[in-house]
Amino acid sequence: MNTFVTLSSGQRMPMVGLGTWKSAPGQVKQAVLTALECGYRHIDCAAAYGNEQEVGEALALWVGPGKILPREEVFLTSKLWNTKHDPEDVEEACRTSLAHLGLSYLDLYLMHWPMAFQRGKEVMPRREDGSICYSDTHYRDTWRAMESLIDKGLVKAIGMSNFNARQTDDIISIARHKPVVNQVQLITVQLVSSKLWNVILICLKQISLAVCVTAYSPLGSGDRPWASPDEPSLLEDPRLGAITQTYHKTPAQVILRWHIQRGVVCIPKSVTPSRIQQNLKVFDFSLSQEDMKLIESFNRSQRFIVPSVERDGKRVWRDAGHPHFPFHDPY
Repeated sequence: MNTFVTLSSGQRMPMVGLGTWKSAPGQVKQAVLTALECGYRHIDCAAAYGNEQEVGEALALWVGPGKILPREEVFLTSKLWNTKHDPEDVEEACRTSLAHLGLSYLDLYLMHWPMAFQRGKEVMPRREDGSICYSDTHYRDTWRAMESLIDKGLVKAIGMSNFNARQTDDIISIARHKPVVNQVQLITVQLVSSKLWNVILICLKQISLAVCVTAYSPLGSGDRPWASPDEPSLLEDPRLGAITQTYHKTPAQVILRWHIQRGVVCIPKSVTPSRIQQNLKVFDFSLSQEDMKLIESFNRSQRFIVPSVERDGKRVWRDAGHPHFPFHDPY
């Protein structure tokens, strides 16, 4: 199987990349260096992760003229944060990410969420009661501003993250530069179902220009800030253990292979050198159809990555009140 997918823009995007969400300062630089050394050619970043400068330090050692890797051999993604949705802020936000990463262009720039937050320098602008301050800027207006980034050569392609099917279709209907990627949590094993997956494929491939699906947190992201201690662990599921013995692979490798065989790009995060290496070694085996179906049956129809907070003794989605919150729709 190919180790890359060809986007509608003609770019070749590696099927496995290094995720950098939650990679702490002091750790992410070494993680990126380890990844590049063992063969990764796809790094996924975001302004909101707060670590792009450190990622840039690693790239400066490895990528560019006179370095180990030419720039065109490494696929680099960043994301526009919610507080920068105002069309007047989009280019500056992109240029800031470029400066932090030490790049002249991005291969891919995503709108991190369809939801706009109040403009300003605070990543999470809050009221006195702790609730998030929203903005009424529509994601369609933000998209049009992002299109100009392609025109100016700042990015090669643009896409979305955390958009539902209806919002994706909305963007496609007005886009001058079509989205090439939708990066979502919809495809984690504990959420996906046959019906949901088939609907996703129909929604994305009924258009003349296919949108590639990228799975963030494909291994479950048990270390995210709002994780519950009683949450099921995907990698510790005993049914998965039986499959790993058949292929002599780790649980993470089996799950990543399951995604890849479905044509989904994966960006697992790790700062542990051995795991970074293992997560890339998923192209030397294939899962049987029986095992593919068995893993699919792990579905719990739950979203684990959506930010949540405690309200009146209950765990609820933090941004459910935003007019463009994507997960009121089932897909």
